[in-house]
Amino acid sequence: MSDTTAPKAAKPPRRSKAEQRAESLELMLDAAEELFSKHGMYGVTLKDVAQKIGVHTSLMHYYFKDKQDLFHQVVKRRAPITIGRRVEAMKRYAEETGDHPTVEGALRAFLDTDLNLYIEGGEGWRNYGALGGQLNNTPVWGAEVMWENFDPVVLQLIDLLKRAMPDAELEDIFWGYHFVTGALTLSLARTGRIDHLSGGLCQSEDFEAIKARMAKFMAGGFMAICKQRAEDRASQ
Repeated sequence: MSDTTAPKAAKPPRRSKAEQRAESLELMLDAAEELFSKHGMYGVTLKDVAQKIGVHTSLMHYYFKDKQDLFHQVVKRRAPITIGRRVEAMKRYAEETGDHPTVEGALRAFLDTDLNLYIEGGEGWRNYGALGGQLNNTPVWGAEVMWENFDPVVLQLIDLLKRAMPDAELEDIFWGYHFVTGALTLSLARTGRIDHLSGGLCQSEDFEAIKARMAKFMAGGFMAICKQRAEDRASQ
């Protein structure tokens, strides 16, 4: 008589306490990132984050000193990834082009590399992008976070643009970047404004469409203002 008893399924290995803590931390950061991206730092409490993932607020205090600590950890979690990708892309572009970089090429290394994260990285990265849009447009605390995390990669772009436009005034290059970062962070904010204005023809979520247009559009603006300013100086 054969034994027809089905073998017992093997139990999944127990996760270590360190693995459990890491998983809990990621859940908290994901939830906080989403809430901060929608409501800003002042519109979210530790209790809000705890309720979103179904844990007691006391557990939040175990991982974070306060809400500001949580906010900074949310920003710092992804910042090295986007910064590292752009640093590498601009370095590679500079090596490939030598003494002849172009404005559009420099902007594509900076902008397209970042936009690819929001195209390929899923909702988590898109929430992070929206949070970045808030940071870049918020005085005091937002500006301080941007300075602490993103100034070096921006100054790397400025140096590359100076090489692409050696006759341009540094002042004009900085103003050009100011307009670039405004357009980028507005796009990352996904406000739905363009959807409404265009009657649905354009979509805030369409980062492919943004990537296809932004660097070329901004390069045209850079070259126009720098050329005009050079002509104005020559005529004085």
